[in-house]
Amino acid sequence: MLAGTAVLTALVLGLVAIGFKKSSRPPVSARFWALGMGVAMPLAVLTALVGTGLWMGERMQARPGPDVVTVQADARQWAWRFVQPGPQGQAVETENILFIPAGQPVNIQLTSRDVIHSFWVPRLGGKMDAIPGHRNLLRLQADAPGRYEGLSAEFSGVGYADMRFVVVAYPPDQMPDMKKTEGQP
Repeated sequence: MLAGTAVLTALVLGLVAIGFKKSSRPPVSARFWALGMGVAMPLAVLTALVGTGLWMGERMQARPGPDVVTVQADARQWAWRFVQPGPQGQAVETENILFIPAGQPVNIQLTSRDVIHSFWVPRLGGKMDAIPGHRNLLRLQADAPGRYEGLSAEFSGVGYADMRFVVVAYPPDQMPDMKKTEGQP
């Protein structure tokens, strides 16, 4: 996005400079400005924006794969319950703390028990609603091990401000003891 903005800014400033430059040549026709700058330039910009959006959106699509971890996230007023793969592949249930392997894509299946909540980890990517009776899929990936704060970004009543959780990204070969940290973000 920064590179695209820089290119557009340079193009516009270049056109302004050309407009102020005195020249002995006859002025450029209005048809050139109407077609060249009124159609071609916006078409090129829109093509670049749509192409970038499609490419980025495709990467975020939740799809099964050999290295993809799947986690179930169930929202309720005012906590998150996560069911995730633990040691030896058995399911481990935690509250308000989600463990994911760093460097691997994670598909999160979002549901809600009561009202609409919104799952959001600002440092890891997109935000998606958890809706009662519906399952939404969100793909996240933490590129480095660490702790990432998450929250519900959808007002859901009195305890909404405290509906926070933590995502712990661990090195894939060092799975933490998930039971010791249950319910303690």
